[in-house]
Amino acid sequence: MPTRRARTEGFAVCVRNRGYAASLEVRKLYPVVNDPEAAIEDLIRVIDESGEDYLYPARLFRKVALPVELQRALRIAS
Repeated sequence: MPTRRARTEGFAVCVRNRGYAASLEVRKLYPVVNDPEAAIEDLIRVIDESGEDYLYPARLFRKVALPVELQRALRIAS
């Protein structure tokens, strides 16, 4: 279920998309939206191919640490 646009906090790379091939691309970086309640349920909220933020199983992603400058450049490009 989508939510209103929230501030992103970092990025995660999709490592598998089984069951979500229309929404997620493997090896692609996705902006992560902080959602502590989702994390408790082993879910991650990312902005997917639709441009909206949705919840997905956290096992489909790996969070990555990127330099601040690169994160800024990626946010500007999207």
